[in-house]
Amino acid sequence: MVPNTVEQGSCVRTFSPRPADVTRAWYVVDADGLVLGRLSTEVASLLRGKHKPIFAPHTDVGDHVIVINTDKVVLTAGKAERKVSYRHSGYPGGLTATRYSDLMTDRSDEVVRKAVVGMLPKNRLGRKMATKLRVYRGPEHPHAAQCPEELDIAAARHRTASAAGGS
Repeated sequence: MVPNTVEQGSCVRTFSPRPADVTRAWYVVDADGLVLGRLSTEVASLLRGKHKPIFAPHTDVGDHVIVINTDKVVLTAGKAERKVSYRHSGYPGGLTATRYSDLMTDRSDEVVRKAVVGMLPKNRLGRKMATKLRVYRGPEHPHAAQCPEELDIAAARHRTASAAGGS
């Protein structure tokens, strides 16, 4: 016989957040001197809402994120020269390869957007989360009315060999 756990008071129901439970904050991340991959993981975590206690993987509980100064993002270990971005036009022979060093000078905001969106779920929920990401090349953004909070991501800061204690 299975004991009735409801009468004993030990039944814990699974919490599933409703849209009324979600409060969305606005954050500004200054990408000056941050490493691209480390910045992307932190921003993707904010967009998903993994920092909140009401996080559920099947619900969008994340916050809005504004990334500024993307032209000052750092790629480590010579990846700017080695890493290549591919695009295809859909026609035969339409493959275009572009080095990240060229992309960082021309379209650094798209490099950051592509890195962050690549770390979100690959479904309609991930596409909905990606709409809460705003990326700008310079230090200005038009979202002052939302009163965004400055967010410092110290773990994503690029450390040189002398600053890290190396010789």
